[in-house]
Amino acid sequence: MSPPTNPVEHPSADPGAAQIPRVLATPAALALIERLAARHGPLMFHQSGGCCDGSAPMCYPAGELLTGAGDVLLGQIGGHPFSMSRAQFDYWQHTQLIIDVVPGRGGMFSLEGPEGLRFLTRSRLFTDAELARLEAPVESAAAGSVPPEAGGE
Repeated sequence: MSPPTNPVEHPSADPGAAQIPRVLATPAALALIERLAARHGPLMFHQSGGCCDGSAPMCYPAGELLTGAGDVLLGQIGGHPFSMSRAQFDYWQHTQLIIDVVPGRGGMFSLEGPEGLRFLTRSRLFTDAELARLEAPVESAAAGSVPPEAGGE
């Protein structure tokens, strides 16, 4: 997969770092998240697994999408929770998600659509050393829930 358009510092560059985020965002994505939050208030993200909008990170007003026992909370981006379905996580658990922004129309239900930009998920495989240090994700991504040490930015 191609590198992010706005690369983020590799989170595991410091081998003594306590936690490796499962999800993080590029500076461009964080800037868009900030604009959307200013306009819509608290947000939430869910990695779509297909259907109408393909496999894309979807941005909603917090609580707009009901999440529950079938979802996994991976962390936060820009201070907002990011989750995906348990079935999808089973496939992607060995990858770090890097949320980026590119020109184009977002998913029809995602808040960034009118901005002329869309969120895009890039990924990279965790190293064996990183996998050993990963904390388990929160099993249930109930709306508004946040893992205790979610950083992910």
